[in-house]
Amino acid sequence: MNTSSVSKSVKVLKQKFTQSLGLPFQELLPSSVIEEYLAELNIKYRQRLFDPICTLWAFLSQVLDVDKSCHNAVSRVISYLVDSGVQLPSTDTSAYCQARQRLPEQLIQKLFGKVAIGLESLVQEKHLWCGRKVKVIDGSTLSMPDTPGNQKEYPQPNSQKTGCGFPIAKIGALFSIATGAAVALVIDVFNTHDIKLARRLYEFLYPGDVLLGDRAFCAYADLFKIKNLDCDAVFRKHQSRKTQMRRGKIFGDCDKFVTWSKPKECPQGLSQEEFKSLPNTLIVREIYFYIVIPGFRTERVSLITTLLDTQAYSTLDITSLYGERWDVEVNLRHLKTTLGMDILRGKTPAIVRKEIWAFLLAYNLLRTLMWSAGNTYGASPLRLSLQGTRQLFDNFIPQLIAATATECHQIYSTLLKVLVHKEVPLRPARSEPRVRKRRPKSYPLMQEQRNYYHDNLKPA
Repeated sequence: MNTSSVSKSVKVLKQKFTQSLGLPFQELLPSSVIEEYLAELNIKYRQRLFDPICTLWAFLSQVLDVDKSCHNAVSRVISYLVDSGVQLPSTDTSAYCQARQRLPEQLIQKLFGKVAIGLESLVQEKHLWCGRKVKVIDGSTLSMPDTPGNQKEYPQPNSQKTGCGFPIAKIGALFSIATGAAVALVIDVFNTHDIKLARRLYEFLYPGDVLLGDRAFCAYADLFKIKNLDCDAVFRKHQSRKTQMRRGKIFGDCDKFVTWSKPKECPQGLSQEEFKSLPNTLIVREIYFYIVIPGFRTERVSLITTLLDTQAYSTLDITSLYGERWDVEVNLRHLKTTLGMDILRGKTPAIVRKEIWAFLLAYNLLRTLMWSAGNTYGASPLRLSLQGTRQLFDNFIPQLIAATATECHQIYSTLLKVLVHKEVPLRPARSEPRVRKRRPKSYPLMQEQRNYYHDNLKPA
C-alpha cells in the first residue's frame, strides 16, 4: 500500500471506529484526548494502517467480540475498508500483532482512568448512599498461556508440577457502587495477599468516599490509613477477632463502639516506620446481624466500620450497604465470564497486561452505555443486563458504521431505548446450589509434562 492509500485507509478506519465503538465514549473519551495522551507520552509513529489509534480501537473491538482471535480482528478491519475504494490490507495478522506490541501499556491505562473518572463525575446526589460515594474492593485471579515469559513474570502455584499448570496473575479491583464501573485495578503475582493489593488501591480513593469490602481487608492499620485519607470503611470483621457484645459502648440491640488496641508486633506488609506511626488505640463501630436463607445454616455476620455517627448512618443503612458488597463479585464475573477475561491470550507479560487494561476499558464502555440508557429512559443502570448490552451493541455496530451522521444518532437513540428492555429481575435472597449437571469428560488430569505423554503414547 502506498502512502496516500494508507492515509485514506487510516482516515476511513478512524471514522468508522468513532461512529461505532467510540460513540458511547464521545463525551468521556473524544479522539482529541487520545491524541493528547499520545503527545504527553511522547509517542511518535510512522504513517501506517495500524497506527496507535486504529490499533487501540481494533484491540477494543477484539476483546468485546466472542471470537477474540487476532485473525477475527484483522478480518473486521478489512470488512470496514471493503467499500472505501482503497487497496485492502493483507489478511496476515503480523502487522496487527506488531502494532499491539508497540502500543504503550500506559496509554490504555490512562484512557481507562480517564473514562472511569468521567463516568464517576456523572453520578448525582440521588445515586449516592447517605450522601456519600461508595467504592467496593475485591481480588481475583486470571490465567494465561503457558509460555516461558509468562511463567517468569506470573509463576504458576508451587503445588503444581512444572509444565502441568498455567501462569496466574492476581488482580485487585475497585468498583463504583453507583455506576458499576471499574475505577482502578492493580496486577501482581498469584501469591500476593489481597490486603497488599488493597494498599495500592487506596490512592484512588477521594475524600468522602466509603470503602466496602470483605473480611480480608479488615485490619487495624488499614482502618487507620483509610480514616487518614478522610474516607470511611465498612468491612466484615476478620475471623481471627472474637465478637463479644458485652464489651464496648452498646447503644442498640446489635450495635456498639469498641476500642481496638494496636498490634503488639508489626504485621507483615508494614514497614517499621508505618507501624510506629499507628495510634495506640482506635475506636470502631461493630454491628452484627443474622442471615437466614432457607436450606442454609443461619449465619451471624459482624461488621466493622469507621462510620461513628449513629444519627447519619443507622444500623439498617450500614447492614443494607454491606448487602451490596456482592455486586463486586457480579462485576468480576462479568469481566471474567461474560467478557472472557478469565483466560487471557497474550503470549508475553506485556501483552497480557495490555489485554487486561483493554478488557477494563471495554467493560466501562458497556457500563457507559447502560448508564446512558438507564438515565435516558428511567431505568436503573445497575439492573440492566451487561451480557444483553454487549449483544445488542455488537449487533448494532454494522448499522452504525453504514449510517450517515444524522442516521447514526437516530440508531444510537434506538439502541439506548432497546437496552432498557434487558432489565434483570430483582430477586432478593436468591440462592442456587453450587453443583454441575453436565458431566465433564472422563480424561485424567495432566500430572506430568507434555513430552512425557508423547514418549509413552501407546499405538492404536
